[in-house]
Amino acid sequence: MSAPRARHHTPARRRLPRPAVAAVSTAVVLAVPVVGCSPPSGPHAVPSEAREPTVVEVVDGDTVVVRVGRVDEHVRLIGVDTPETKHPSKPVECFGREASAFTRAVLPPGTVVRLERDVEERDPYGRLLAYVWRQSDGAFVNRELAEQGYAATLTIPPNVAHADELVAAARRARERGAGLWGACGGPGVPAR
Repeated sequence: MSAPRARHHTPARRRLPRPAVAAVSTAVVLAVPVVGCSPPSGPHAVPSEAREPTVVEVVDGDTVVVRVGRVDEHVRLIGVDTPETKHPSKPVECFGREASAFTRAVLPPGTVVRLERDVEERDPYGRLLAYVWRQSDGAFVNRELAEQGYAATLTIPPNVAHADELVAAARRARERGAGLWGACGGPGVPAR
């Protein structure tokens, strides 16, 4: 008789089946980085200190790991392409180490960021696609990579919300011979 009694005294938070709780949690996590989205509230809300997307690590010049809620997401910066440093089938490219170092400098672990999505949520590798702004000063990291010559542009429709801005930034860097344009002559050159 004690078994049925235990079922009737299950705490209210456990009355929802696990899949329903997981679906609600996923919806909260995915809603957090959307620009203009108000913070979720209610019993399934993520604690306020966990809501701000925060950099965990830099993978390479155009990919970072960001903690969104309680999930660590690999985030691929939209619209820019830094020289390769960790591609499984390509050699390290000229200015790749410098691009990775620049991204580490502007987005050290613990940096709070704002993520903006475009049309597609993820790339074929499962990475979250986003434009990244540093929360402390509003620096648009994707544009800074292009402007300083650490990245060429990579425009893949339909993700083109900031394409004109990024193309213009890369053109200015190329005209000045900044970064990979001066050191390597352009993108895609193997490191020496």
